[in-house]
Order: sequence, then C-alpha cells, then structure tokens
Amino acid sequence: MTVRYSAPGRVNLIGEHTDYNLGFALPIALPQRTSVVFDSDTSDVLEVSSALGDGPVRVPLATKPGEVADWAGYVAGVVWALRCAGHAVPGGTMSITSDVEVGSGLSSSAALECAVLGALLTSAGIELDRIEQARIAQRAENEYVGAPTGLLDQLASLFGEPGQAMLIDFRDVTVQSVPFAPESSGTALLLIDSRARHAHAGGEYAARRASCERAAAALGVASLREVSTASALQAVKDPVDARRARHIVTENQRVLECVAAMAASDFTAAGALWTASHESMRDDFEITTPHLDLIAASAVQAGAFGARMTGGGFGGCVIALVPEERVDDVTDAVLRAVRDAGYQEPLVTRTHAGGGAGLGDSA
Repeated sequence: MTVRYSAPGRVNLIGEHTDYNLGFALPIALPQRTSVVFDSDTSDVLEVSSALGDGPVRVPLATKPGEVADWAGYVAGVVWALRCAGHAVPGGTMSITSDVEVGSGLSSSAALECAVLGALLTSAGIELDRIEQARIAQRAENEYVGAPTGLLDQLASLFGEPGQAMLIDFRDVTVQSVPFAPESSGTALLLIDSRARHAHAGGEYAARRASCERAAAALGVASLREVSTASALQAVKDPVDARRARHIVTENQRVLECVAAMAASDFTAAGALWTASHESMRDDFEITTPHLDLIAASAVQAGAFGARMTGGGFGGCVIALVPEERVDDVTDAVLRAVRDAGYQEPLVTRTHAGGGAGLGDSA
C-alpha cells in the first residue's frame, strides 16, 4: 500500500520560548509543506530518500538515539519514539519532498516529523489523537535528535486550519482556533526570510531553557506560567536568569492581548505587540541578531504596524503586519537596509494560515 501524507511548517505569530515554560503561543500553519510517499513491506528497515540531502539512508526499525544523524535523524527519531510508545512500525521505502525552508525558523523539522509519523500510522492502521501524535514527534526531536524544543511546532503542524491561528495553552495542552485573516481588513502578513540559518540542537537554545528552569526554581514554582507579573521576579537573584524569565512572563501576557486585538481586527494594536515581543527577545532573552533587528526595525520605520522575529532565534525569519498600501514601501525599505548593511538579500513574501497535517500532498 502506498501512503501519501504531508504536514506544514509554521509561523509563530507571537509567544516565543513560552511552550516549554507551559505558557501561551499563537502560531499558524503555513501553506508550505513536507510530503512523504511511503510503501510498506515486511522488512525491518526503513529506506529513506529525500531532496533534503544525500540518500537513500537505511534506518533500522530497532534504531536507537545516536545511530542516525542529520535530516534522517528526524525520521529515525519518529520510528524510535513510536516503538517506545508501544506501536509496531512497518519497514519499507519512503521518499520525502519539501518546500519548507530548512533552518529558516519555519519548523521544517516538525513538518518532517509529523509527515513521517502520519504516513507510518496510516500504513500501520494505527489511530492516535493529535495531542499524542505531537508528543511522539516531540520526543523524537528531544531525545533522538537532541534538540530540547517544546511542543509548539508539532501542535501547530497537526492542528493548523486555513484562516485560523491557534491559541495553545501548554499547561493544559489545549488548542483553540482564533480567526486570523488580516487580508480581509486590508492588512498583509509578510514573511521575511533573512537567509541566515540556525540550528536548534545548538547550545544556545538549551541554555535559554535551563535559565528559565533555574528562575522557576528560585521562585519556588513548577514553571514560569505560575508567575503573572514581572515584579514577582525580584526573587530571582541571577540577573541573566531574571531577564530570561521576564521575557517569558511578559510574552505570555502579550499573546493574550494579541488574541484580543485580533478578535477586534485591531491589527495596529497586534502589530505594536509584535514589536514589543521582538524588543523583549532582543533585550531580555537575547535570541535575535543584529541582522534580524535591522529587518524588523526597517519594516516598522517604513510603515508596518509591527514586526518580530519568529522561531527559536539566532537566524531565520521576521514577520510583519503591514497595511496593504504600504507593502511595497516596506519591502523596498527592508531590502535596501539589508543591502546597505552588507547582508545577503532576504526573501520577502506574503503568507497566510494554511491547513494542518493530513493525507495527500495538501490539507
């Protein structure tokens, strides 16, 4: 049986690094997708080929962390996590294609994990709810690949809906649809790919997570979700940990305020929250770069309602909410500023909320 399955990348509208702190985030699924074609057999090996890199790569079904690296490690991680959850995994041949840019902060890894997982589950006739699927895909990334990411990316890829953002509460692990169609109010969502790549498995992401955990411990709470005001952070004596925690506490509030602004189609207010979020990531969480700061500032100066880096940080993309009549001005200003600074020219495109993971090459 041949199974075709695909899953999207995502843009996080607001709520960065809040997932592993059990807070709130507001992503959308993207139109760009990773697609898997899987032909199962009775072997004990998955032979995987991909436009993402050299191949094919042979993944033993009994694989263990550390045995398969690079892009194929995400495939192997899904196989391993599924087996750890007690599910039989079929062998066979798998081919992967994707138009989700790798390393751009659009969660190409979760798109790959969720597409592979969906293909394997469908082929094996296993039904799992989307929350459980997200946890299996997250375990693959955390424990097999070694990237300590939260649950945001997998949930966004699995729960995406056209014209909808997703308010995710990571403490309760719930996903609530939030209408997001700024184009109906004369506002464009611009995705600005800086072309500067990042890697979540690097130490900086892990360092931020450890800092948040230390701050929570200093406050005597299970997670920073339990802290409602930044003033309560005075008990965190380490100044770096206190700044990291302040970003999380204030970011959670910005997510909820952004949901309210979007419900009122107030994209001026939503944009201001995006800009404040970027400043918090720049000053308190320190995960932006001068390159990304320049893109965000140039967009706002040219007339965007707001702009912010999206994703784990240290590279990737900036998103901007822009009045329709200012799209060309904002695009030109960003390109000119980046060119003048000597950086590689970014790719500026319009985007929108797309559908979640499912059978076929689109959903």
